Amino acid sequence: MAIASELQFDETHNPWQTLSTEVKYNNSWISVREDQVLNPGGGAGIYGVVSMKNKALGIVPVDAAGNTWLVGQYRYPLNEYSWEIPMGGGLIEHDILASAQRELKEETGLTAARWTRIARLHTSNSVTDEEGFVFLAEDLTQGHLEPEETEDLRLWKLPLAEAIRMVMDDRITDGISVAGLLKAEKFLASR
Repeated sequence: MAIASELQFDETHNPWQTLSTEVKYNNSWISVREDQVLNPGGGAGIYGVVSMKNKALGIVPVDAAGNTWLVGQYRYPLNEYSWEIPMGGGLIEHDILASAQRELKEETGLTAARWTRIARLHTSNSVTDEEGFVFLAEDLTQGHLEPEETEDLRLWKLPLAEAIRMVMDDRITDGISVAGLLKAEKFLASR
C-alpha cells in the first residue's frame, strides 16, 4: 500500500481493471452482477456488485420542541426489529426532495414547510453502489399515515437527544439513521 500526501494523490485513478461483467440476478429493486477483474495488485479475481434502482432517502423530522420521530419495523434480512428515522427509496430519475417528502408523509403522516439536505452517503460501498441522502425536516404539520402494503410500522415521537442516546448505545444501528441523527444534531447545534 502506498501512502501519499493529499497533494500527490489522484482521486480519479481507478486501479481496478474490469475484464467482463455478467448480471446474475435482477428484480424491481436491485441488480446483482459479477465482474471478472484484475485487482490493484494485478491479480485476477471476481467482484460482486449490488446495484440499486432507487436512491436511499432518510428524513430526520424535528419539531419546535426538539422532538423527532422514529419508525420501528421488523427487518427481514437482519431477522430483528429496528428503530430508524423515516426512510425509503426514491426512483433514481425522480427528484430526491419530492421522494423524501412522500416518504415522510407515508411513514409518519407529517409534512414539513422547511427542508435541508444534511447528508449524502454511500451505504456499503464495498458491495453496493447505493447512494443515500438525508434531509432535516422542520416546521412540521401532523396528518395521517399512508404506509405501503409491505410495511408494518410503529411510530415513536421522542426527544432528539434520546434518539442520539439510542445511537450511542447501539439501540439504533441502521447506517442511514445513525448518520442522519448525528448530522442533524450537529447541524442544529451549529445554528
